[in-house]
Amino acid sequence: MGRARVVPPPGAFLQPTREGEAALLAFVREATAGAGRIADLFAGVGTFALPLSETAEIHAVEGDRAMTQALAAGWREAGGLRRLTAEARDLFRRPLDPDALRRFDAVVIDPPRAGAEAQIAALAASAVPVVAYVSCNPASFARDARRLVAAGYRMGTVTVVDQFRWSPHVELAARFVRP
Repeated sequence: MGRARVVPPPGAFLQPTREGEAALLAFVREATAGAGRIADLFAGVGTFALPLSETAEIHAVEGDRAMTQALAAGWREAGGLRRLTAEARDLFRRPLDPDALRRFDAVVIDPPRAGAEAQIAALAASAVPVVAYVSCNPASFARDARRLVAAGYRMGTVTVVDQFRWSPHVELAARFVRP
């Protein structure tokens, strides 16, 4: 994951292809360029958090404690990266609220197929200037994007990454900016 080496725990999700992961990471880097403090929500083992920590301070949040421990261990061993904190938290039941989100210049969110209704509601009520949303489900993405746009965010171009070989599934990515 960037300069960090991570040993994923059993059951950890990894992007299925190197090319797809590289395309999504390039999108997320560009979407959050210039941000000094970034929250990575549904961070997994650090696909985005660890490479982003090369240029920004990161707060990575994931529901699975073993994944946050693997992410934090990879960060500690890599050295030379900016400050990274990792928090095990169920974002479906306890999303980061607008007060907690206030300290971030950007948020990266990559939820599972169900999307992130509760966390999106908190983001919609926040003043976070940039949201980089990565999704593997066009239906939940559309629902969540509608909520962000209704709250005043402007949605940029949607990037489609076809990385699930031999499957009709795709990854989507879009940047939302609060004017």
